[in-house]
Amino acid sequence: MKLDKGTQNPGYILRRAALGAAAAALTATTVIGGGLSTAAHADSGATVTGIVLGVGADQAQRVVSWYASAGTAQVVQVAPTKQLVRGEFPKNSVTFPATVAANTVNGGYNGHATIDGLKQNTEYSYRVGTPGAWSATYSFTTQNFNGNNFDFLFFGDPQIGSSGDVAKDGAGWADTLNVALASTPKAELLVSGGDQIESANNETQWNAFLASDKLRQYPWVATIGNHDVGGKAYEQHFWTPNTDRSTPYYNGDAATRSGGDYWFKYKNILFIDLNSNAYANGSDAAHINYVTDVVNKHGQDAKHTVLIYHHAIYSPASHANDGDNKLRRQDFPTAFSNLGVDLVLQGHDHSYSRSYVIKNGQKANKDEQPGATEVTQGPGGVIYVTANSASGSKYYDLTAPDTTKDPNYGPDPLNPKSHWANSVENQEHVRTYVRVQVRGDKLVVENIRSGTCAAPNAAVELGQESWCGPDNGATAAPPVGSLVDQVVIHTNNGKPEPGKPGEPGKPGEPGKPGGPAQPGKPGKPGKPGKPAVAESDWLQ
Repeated sequence: MKLDKGTQNPGYILRRAALGAAAAALTATTVIGGGLSTAAHADSGATVTGIVLGVGADQAQRVVSWYASAGTAQVVQVAPTKQLVRGEFPKNSVTFPATVAANTVNGGYNGHATIDGLKQNTEYSYRVGTPGAWSATYSFTTQNFNGNNFDFLFFGDPQIGSSGDVAKDGAGWADTLNVALASTPKAELLVSGGDQIESANNETQWNAFLASDKLRQYPWVATIGNHDVGGKAYEQHFWTPNTDRSTPYYNGDAATRSGGDYWFKYKNILFIDLNSNAYANGSDAAHINYVTDVVNKHGQDAKHTVLIYHHAIYSPASHANDGDNKLRRQDFPTAFSNLGVDLVLQGHDHSYSRSYVIKNGQKANKDEQPGATEVTQGPGGVIYVTANSASGSKYYDLTAPDTTKDPNYGPDPLNPKSHWANSVENQEHVRTYVRVQVRGDKLVVENIRSGTCAAPNAAVELGQESWCGPDNGATAAPPVGSLVDQVVIHTNNGKPEPGKPGEPGKPGEPGKPGGPAQPGKPGKPGKPGKPAVAESDWLQ
């Protein structure tokens, strides 16, 4: 029986007895795809809440996590949807026993189970609990496991509760999920930029974050933000694959806080997710060593490498010159260039930015123009993206480059209002999300409006922002689905062999100032993003 490797990591309380009890409570007939084909009988069970579908170690896995009212033996029951008859699961359904642990947040229990052995191009239905005490039934669909073309969505800082109105924040978040997945229904991953909620252990906020059934239909790639790190709830809501929760990857006491670095492979991409809350006392070096080790072991057969973490090192707004960011700007970029990273996805600054191609902490091509819609990376070139708020709960306004705070993070000679590293910086006080289209040797990155100035947009509704729309509100907000930014990235096919991380690079020089840049005219609103192109080898 295949179990998530993460369950073997130290520092997490395992109820191994629950695994044995789950198997004993069911009459097993055969083993299929890592689960048990069962003849179920009625059993007393727990009330299950907060179900969320998570990413597994590869495209043939999913991880389901939940909260439970009791520590009884619990399982996830799975079957191809076409085998259900009037909503009833077939007798030969596969069940996956759960790891259940005492919950340090609300006195109940939390559980997770890894669904393994999935087949491509198949819709599956699943439910959580015990025979006689099942949750509602949910479904998800796998797509082609070997295709080079697929889409995933990236969401910045829902941070439910940060406006002071949980209901309004939750409404904006749910609307963004609905808009994004209506536009890209075949999206295969939902990727987090961190800060799912405002207060780490506030279950009212977690309930609002998890309210949408979209989070039970599409796998959530969890990322820990600074608002998630103050307790164990993040770790109890999201079980992640291949996770190292040892001391260097935590920010504080591993017994009372969440954290850790993890990785997974999905089709032709190696994803690596870091806990950027841990950055002092050698943690940056530990993160680099983690990335190096993962790339050395698993990067050779990946076409692209994508890093995800919360604290945007090329922040365009309020966090631009935070002390921890200044340190990361020195520690990370050269190592990422040496390791052949293609794309870095970040949150934290509640505004949008897309960097120039950055190599070793400097602009790779001095002639790359602001807002270029097509770029070529070349060896060592990396694009850094910071996501805006996906819920509308909080926005940060763009800040002017300030060399008195960081002499190495000054203005862009081609666009002095922006920081030298960023090709695009944007804030409209409108909800957005990022769509990444993987197209063979290309990555297409789009920042897409999921709302307007109208509700749901909590920070605007509550008067916390005095303007809304492009050009500081001088231009009317474009429609939902229109593009804020789009770039086609031609990635480097001849990546250098992974090796030891290089010495931290010198921060990029701001460059010699040229003539003042002429302000550009406001661009026309982008057209609504089109759904992913249906490839012949995708789900039929």
